[in-house]
Amino acid sequence: MPQMGVSVAEGTVVEWKKQVGDWVEADEVIASISTDKIDTDVEAPAAGRLQEIVVDVGETVEVGTVLALIATDAKPGEAHSSEGNSSSSDATSEAGAALEAPGDAGELQGDSAEEHAASSQAGVARRSGGKRYSPVVMRMAAEHDIDLSRVEGTGRGGRVRKQDVLAYLENGAPSEAPMHIESPYKPDEPVAPKKRAQRFGRAEEPAPAPAGSTPLSRMRQSIGRAMVESLQTAATCTTIVEADVTRVDAARRKLGVTYLPVIARATIETLRDFPALNATLEYDAITTYDGVHLGVAVSLGEGGLIVPVIRDAQELSVEGLAARIKDLAVRARKNELTPDEVRGGSFTITNPGGYGSIIATPVINQPQVAILDTEAVVKRPVVITDELGNDSIAIRHMTYLCMSWDHRALDGALAAQFVRALADRLEAWPV
Repeated sequence: MPQMGVSVAEGTVVEWKKQVGDWVEADEVIASISTDKIDTDVEAPAAGRLQEIVVDVGETVEVGTVLALIATDAKPGEAHSSEGNSSSSDATSEAGAALEAPGDAGELQGDSAEEHAASSQAGVARRSGGKRYSPVVMRMAAEHDIDLSRVEGTGRGGRVRKQDVLAYLENGAPSEAPMHIESPYKPDEPVAPKKRAQRFGRAEEPAPAPAGSTPLSRMRQSIGRAMVESLQTAATCTTIVEADVTRVDAARRKLGVTYLPVIARATIETLRDFPALNATLEYDAITTYDGVHLGVAVSLGEGGLIVPVIRDAQELSVEGLAARIKDLAVRARKNELTPDEVRGGSFTITNPGGYGSIIATPVINQPQVAILDTEAVVKRPVVITDELGNDSIAIRHMTYLCMSWDHRALDGALAAQFVRALADRLEAWPV
């Protein structure tokens, strides 16, 4: 499963373009996958014959998981088992040769360092007894303390596949002795396998859905998991500041744009003054950026939500931002965005105010440290003070700027200073 962005942890196979036995060329599209960020195609890393599909359609796996095996020592036009021109033993020998020679089979996988490390560490075990196991099978075996020699393989040549391990667990693996004989937690019955739920990242298997209910779409499930993961990862706080955007209203009318590109431009300028908020936090290490890579949340209606990224947004004017935001929104709703356009953001703006909401607490777009929520602009009577200190009541265009931020990376004083500085910049916006 390829890495589609720093915050993408898994993907779902939507379609296989090729079947076992088909010849594939290097860089040819071989499968389609869906993530919480984008739907995209997977290209073959090398030319050869598709030897085995490891991950079936509809299955969700982590980044770095092997999707399929390609026998690179095969040749176009050669007979293979599915063509009925080779004996069963010949097919087994061909598969075995491809599996036993690391350089002779291409694995469709991502650039996950953890996956490569796990594969390297598992190298001895994968070769023990003259058998070789995929990283997925090895990881499952390690997680559930399974002796793979006890698992009957149904793959070609008796190879143990993921489905075989699942069947072994579901049928009741033999009880193993506890690590410590004095442990009071020895189960009386075989322990059921831990299954990752597809609902909002829960570790347990979800209960059956009530009759008549509709299952969540892949995107809704992915969004749910990402939101829960963000809340479980970040020490989320929200700071809200009221802003008078009367001058912004006049300026945006003159330019023929909405409030969003003006607020986006003001946010970019304020981030340049507060670089600690133009940052990402991963593994207790914070990274700040010279350029502002601005994510703008786009609603897909019932299809969910996606956050395209405007890279180096500091180089764009208000009009340039308005054009870029409109272009990304249109292409997002047509599912025409590329993977590069939905990753690498350093700060995000979400804009539910266009639908009339006045206050919200947005969820941080991991691994960023803050997200700004722009709310509805409402005409209200407010007290204003002139240059002589005299107070009066006037009708002004007012809004709330709501920013959620990660207390691991920032403190409340800095967050408040940033939002107040943004409000001041908007209130003094040139007309």
